[in-house]
Amino acid sequence: MPNNAELFLAHLDELTGGREPEIQKIESTHYGLRSVFVFTYPDWPQPGVITGFTFGLSDANHPDWKLGRPELMISVESTDRAWTYAIGYMAEQLRGDCPFCYGLTINFRAEISDESKLDAFLIFGPPHLDATQKSVELDGFTCHIAGMWPMYSSEFDIYNELGLEQFWHHDEWDPMNVTRPPICSAAGG
Repeated sequence: MPNNAELFLAHLDELTGGREPEIQKIESTHYGLRSVFVFTYPDWPQPGVITGFTFGLSDANHPDWKLGRPELMISVESTDRAWTYAIGYMAEQLRGDCPFCYGLTINFRAEISDESKLDAFLIFGPPHLDATQKSVELDGFTCHIAGMWPMYSSEFDIYNELGLEQFWHHDEWDPMNVTRPPICSAAGG
């Protein structure tokens, strides 16, 4: 019987058409939890887009995880692997403490990549996946893939004022564009 890592990788193979990922290991700083792995797919689903998935966040427990456990996904218009490494780092550092639920924002407290001033994330639905692809059955639980969308920490006030739906549909919000300017007002959308 395949283990959870094999089941998750089989799901990623199905999503990406069998592409071979670049694999990065982030050593665990949590006693009793395994390392977190980041599976990076350059130029997927299209050229100029980098996409990454974590595996290892779902090894932890959180009291808010009633219907399953998350793994993270990022997909942005870039070739910089810093974006995929960042979600792996957050998964490893915050697992067990952060629920990684939709609508939550996380301040990374540093620029994520040299190509951009973006320094935070919004958690919402994963890009490029349909409803049947967002979840995978693992041994003992359902794993739900959560999208990590780069944003500016300076946008937190606007996000809190507008709420998730209005912010997501804001005229200036271009979630895959890592060189976009910050949203400066609540108008738009």
